[in-house]
This record gives sequence, structure tokens and C-alpha cells, in this order.
Amino acid sequence: MGALRVWRWISETWRPGFGAGVRRRDAGFGTEARRRSQPQASNKSKDPVEDQPFPGLLRTENLGVEELVDVLKAAVVDQKGPLVTLSKPQGLPVTGRPGELTLLSVLPQLSQALGLGHRELQVVRAPGKEASGLVLLSGCPQTASRLQKFFAHSRRSQRPTATYCAITDGVPEPSEGTVSVALKLERMDGINLAVPVASPSRKDILEGVKRTLSHFHVMATGCGCALVQLQPLTVFPSQLQVHMALQLCPVLGDHTYAARVGTVLGQRFLWPATTTKPQTQVLDEALLKRLRLSPSQVAQMPLHLHLQRLLLPGTRSRDPPSELLAPVPSYFSRTLQCLRLSQK
Repeated sequence: MGALRVWRWISETWRPGFGAGVRRRDAGFGTEARRRSQPQASNKSKDPVEDQPFPGLLRTENLGVEELVDVLKAAVVDQKGPLVTLSKPQGLPVTGRPGELTLLSVLPQLSQALGLGHRELQVVRAPGKEASGLVLLSGCPQTASRLQKFFAHSRRSQRPTATYCAITDGVPEPSEGTVSVALKLERMDGINLAVPVASPSRKDILEGVKRTLSHFHVMATGCGCALVQLQPLTVFPSQLQVHMALQLCPVLGDHTYAARVGTVLGQRFLWPATTTKPQTQVLDEALLKRLRLSPSQVAQMPLHLHLQRLLLPGTRSRDPPSELLAPVPSYFSRTLQCLRLSQK
């Protein structure tokens, strides 16, 4: 997808409210998305920039099972029999510890709410906890298997099937390229963090080190920030966040890996990943003013990473892939507006 086309699409989806809908093109694996009508904003409504700093942000810690099922049911925008697509809110984990409220933990109730009966949904594709965006669920094992084979084959062929958009603190240079780095998970202060590994050996690979690869393309810039299109070609926890930090341009709202990027006399550099602990992202005064945030509000800033586009296999083997598109969350739109990101 060209940068101009993506930019126009994002501009068209600057609508307040979570779960505004998913657009589907060339539907071959499922049906046309059901477009939910959106209430028209009154001329007397406030500018979204003037409202709360993170509009539409879902506080999952205040939800019970029934409330979460209602949220997810309202977020369903495409359903063809047992194949369900929804737009996951930021902050909702896909998996977790026993007893923790997650997407996986409420799938039996969601299956019932969607009228699937004994067909219990399973997760086929979903962004991580801190990201928002498209989720694929299937109540049919054969359908799930077909999709997984399509995604696996696409990765082996280095054809991206997922496209994320992110807002970064800093503008990547060059404006387009790839990030290739070996990563491993290392336990630090009770959490698993992705840590780069230089020149991994065969033993390292056998012990869990994985070579990761992502494409990036800067679509717009403004106020020292960038709207970036990201396409991962491998799957690893927090891959895109780490890759952007390695470009010295951490994703806005990244309170885990942004601390690895330091600044001295206006020049950015990387702190050693193995000795850098997660902390609230530090933003300069000019950026805080542009975002209309106080320093105390930064800790509540959500990660601005959104799975906006997925490719699915066509109905027949010779058919071209179909495309799913999801609008960005309201807080993402607000940030774009505050930064007055201009097309590059």
C-alpha cells in the first residue's frame, strides 16, 4: 500500500470513539464488513483536542467478564459464520495468568454472545497487549488452520500480511528501510524484556534467540515526530517497539523500551538494553506542550501502535488476498491532530 493511499485512509478514519469499524476490500475469505452507523457529531461538540487527553481509552482493570464481552461484541465488525474479526482495544492482553481477564479467557462467553453455540472461538491473529487493532478469531479448526498456513507461508516468502501504524518520538532516518536484529527474552525485575543479541551463535538460536525483521516507512512528519508504517516479517514479543527504539525513535506511549534511548546535547544514543529498566517515557517540554499534556499525564499515555491492515487468503488458491482495514483509536487521532503531522 503506497504512503499516499495509507495517509488518505488514516485521514478518513479520524473519527472519535472506539470500534468505529473495519473496512474490507476484495472480500474472498468471508463477507463484506458490516458497517456500523456512527452518530454524527454536533456542531456544538468540542474539538477532540480539547477533550480528555486520551479519548476512547478502555480501562480494562475496571471491567468484569460480562462488561468485557459486551465491549468485544460491539467491536465485532465482520463475521462470516465462525470467522470473526474485531478491533481489540489497547491494553487488553490476549493471554495471561489463570484468573486474569484476557481476550482468551472470555472467548467461551463471546462465542455464546455471537450465536456460535458449541463452536468456541480461538485466536488466529492478534496484536499484543499494549497495541490496538485487528484480531482474527475462528470457531472452525479447519479455517484457523488454513489461515495459520497462509500467514506462515507468507512469512517464509517474506511477504508481509500485517501493517501497523505508529507515532514515534523522533523521525527515523532514512525514511524507509528495514530493521534486522536478533532478539531474546530476558527476565528483568520480574518481567520478560526483548533484548538484542549481537552476532548470535547456533547455540544462541537453539536457546531461544530469534532473528527478527521489520520494514518501516515514514508516511508523515511533524513537530519532531513521525507517522510510521510498520510491517513485521517475523513474530517476536514487542518486536516493533524494540525495532523503533533501535532507530532512536521510540513509539509514543512506550513505557518499556523508550528508556533505552538517551539524549546528550540534543544527540540521541542507545543505553545498554541489559542494564536499562523500563520507566515512564520522557518527552521534552515542547512535545508535551504540543500534545497538551502535563508531565504527570505521560504515565497514562497509551502505546500508539495500531494493527490497521491484514491480508487474508482468497476463497480459491488463485484468488488474490482480501484486505481488512481498521480505523485508528480516538486517542491516536487526537495525537495526530495535535502534532499536525504533514504528509512527507
